[in-house]
Amino acid sequence: MASVWTELVIDCAEPRRLADFWQAVLGYGHLREDKDGDVLISDVERSPEERRAGGHPPLLYFIRVPDGPKKAKNRLHIDLSPTDRGREDEVARILALGATRADIGQGADAGWTVLHDPEGNEFCVLRPLGT
Repeated sequence: MASVWTELVIDCAEPRRLADFWQAVLGYGHLREDKDGDVLISDVERSPEERRAGGHPPLLYFIRVPDGPKKAKNRLHIDLSPTDRGREDEVARILALGATRADIGQGADAGWTVLHDPEGNEFCVLRPLGT
């Protein structure tokens, strides 16, 4: 049997602030906040043990690090596909939540939109699934 992807850990300066942003973007719920202020969010209110059984998107775990602001392009990023609207409408919604546009050299004819989350992490909004 292969491994099951259960969590994506995101280093950040303000875990609660970044978790709140991603909860709003993804429609996730809050699972827990550690005594150190690290925050775990999920697509549904289930325990990590239940989720490790598989069949669900990974948990997002926001961990406070003392590194200061991000200085380079991400080596790994999240791609989003809207489920109930077009790409530009979804981009507008996410911008209103606190994202900013990012230019990483993708060009005007790219089939995706690159954004930064509130801590400067790049992510892409693709076309809706099935189109």
